[in-house]
Amino acid sequence: MTTPIRYSITSNDCAAHVFDVTLTVDTPAADGQVFSLPAWIPGSYMIREFARNIVQIRGEAGGKKVVLRKLDKHTWRAAPCTGPLTLSYQVYAWDLSVRTAHLDQTHAFFNGTSVFLRVEGQELSEHIVDIRRPEGDAYKRWRVATSMQELKAKRYGFGTYVAGDYDELIDHPVELGDFALATFTAHGVPHDIVITGNVPNLDMARLSSDLKKICEAQIAFFEPKSKRAPMSRYVFMTMVVGDGYGGLEHRASTALICARSDLPVKGKSESTDGYRTYLGLCSHEYFHTWNVKRIKPAMFAPYDLREEGYTSLLWLFEGFTSYYDDLFLVRTGLIDTPDYLKMLSKTANGVLRGSGRRKQSVAESSFDAWVKYYRQDENAPNAIVSYYTKGSLVALGLDLTIRAETNGRKSLDDVMLALWQRFGRDFYSRKGGKGIGEEEAEALFEEVSGVKLKRFFDRYIRGTEDLPLESLMAPFGVAYADVRKDAKPGMNVRVTRDGGDAKLANVYEGGAGQRAGLSAGDRLVALDGVRIPPAGMDGLLARYSENDVVELHVFRRDELMCFKVKLKNDGAPQVMLTAQDKPLALVRKRKAWLG
Repeated sequence: MTTPIRYSITSNDCAAHVFDVTLTVDTPAADGQVFSLPAWIPGSYMIREFARNIVQIRGEAGGKKVVLRKLDKHTWRAAPCTGPLTLSYQVYAWDLSVRTAHLDQTHAFFNGTSVFLRVEGQELSEHIVDIRRPEGDAYKRWRVATSMQELKAKRYGFGTYVAGDYDELIDHPVELGDFALATFTAHGVPHDIVITGNVPNLDMARLSSDLKKICEAQIAFFEPKSKRAPMSRYVFMTMVVGDGYGGLEHRASTALICARSDLPVKGKSESTDGYRTYLGLCSHEYFHTWNVKRIKPAMFAPYDLREEGYTSLLWLFEGFTSYYDDLFLVRTGLIDTPDYLKMLSKTANGVLRGSGRRKQSVAESSFDAWVKYYRQDENAPNAIVSYYTKGSLVALGLDLTIRAETNGRKSLDDVMLALWQRFGRDFYSRKGGKGIGEEEAEALFEEVSGVKLKRFFDRYIRGTEDLPLESLMAPFGVAYADVRKDAKPGMNVRVTRDGGDAKLANVYEGGAGQRAGLSAGDRLVALDGVRIPPAGMDGLLARYSENDVVELHVFRRDELMCFKVKLKNDGAPQVMLTAQDKPLALVRKRKAWLG
């Protein structure tokens, strides 16, 4: 029987943004124990080299120093010794994101991939973590939020927590601080909402009620008979900032970032765009509890966190999740059909905006996530397509195609249920859980739906054609209109604020700006002799008509340049989807689709 791997984590100086971590191995490898830190975190497909944040590290056994030799950028080997062997190290934590770790006097947050070294060869041992309160009166009100199982700690308390193996250990992020907390149950499973940050008049009751609807609907979606959730407890952790957005899924929790204005206010019942966006984010990450945390591509079963894991199936895992996140908002009544179609229109317009969709398929986008999607530059809209957004349109297309071909007898819901039953339901309950292979997906879709889908896969998944939204939506009583004729003339660029300046973030391929010679990074100075404000030049351009020629002054580096720009409608489709009231047969089909 193997002995557990033991960690402790605290901070002796939160203002220095440094976690103090110890790791004890009772029986180190006889030829020298090897330790390593992951190079990436599941769900965020980019090599991040977390080991670069280890400030210092030392080893000790029996009161004597043990030499550690660095083998590569994230691996160490200890000199042979008799255990217990203890490593003590410090981790710099100043990345306010959902991916790594952050620490100051207001709160602490960490993912295990950033702070817990892996004991190679003993990954399957039990892992115990002692989470310790920082010293000082300022931290007396701090609590612990995590979905990790308590060992010798009370719920929300400091003390020891336990994970069955290293893979589980790094799949339970931890939030420490004086956070707002609410709990609701969804089909008998407790769900915590943890909000970190100052949010005056936060309506936790409404947030709990709305999230309960989403969670219960998704549990019942995957387990319509038993309504059994795949976890015994779930935690929504949200860091609130002035302006931010993001989320990362875990097997029994999610880490989120949102803008303060996105959260509901006591006494105000209206749903803002920001609140709908936040609920969609929660819905997205919760759906991942099934789709990617348990239903996985074969490449991720298991993860190899030392190097990239290439798969062409992210459109299925991220794209489909991006389809179902908002779909569950309308199915639960949190938004109405017009709002849903408005959101769907926005997604379609985002995909159709960039010419990169004609150069890269969603399968290629999935495979190249490591080097393209997660490393986007100013030319990204002209070179790549998002497996999130186009992937969600692929899911929509498959859903409506299957529904139309089978006259409503089958849908994408049936495919997701089959994926869950065959690949996800028992993933963690047996060793060696199996992921879906690249070749299996298309066959499974056809088997479950009874529809031949090779042409669809060739054109819209392996190919770069735009989905025929108009013909897909028509049988479900949804009208498609391209309202680009109403668009105002412009330069076909995207402008962002950079301090006191307006700056070109993107110059779209073939547009008026590119033809005139503008480049991303140019700082806008004046339009026809009038200063361009930091917010951009839309207000100034409103006074012009198509084919007018304007004089634009910009700074490129430290040189003042002047360009003559002939204004044009940018040519990108402007999709507007609207629900039709007739004929009733189509209205019924739409209601069956939207629940």
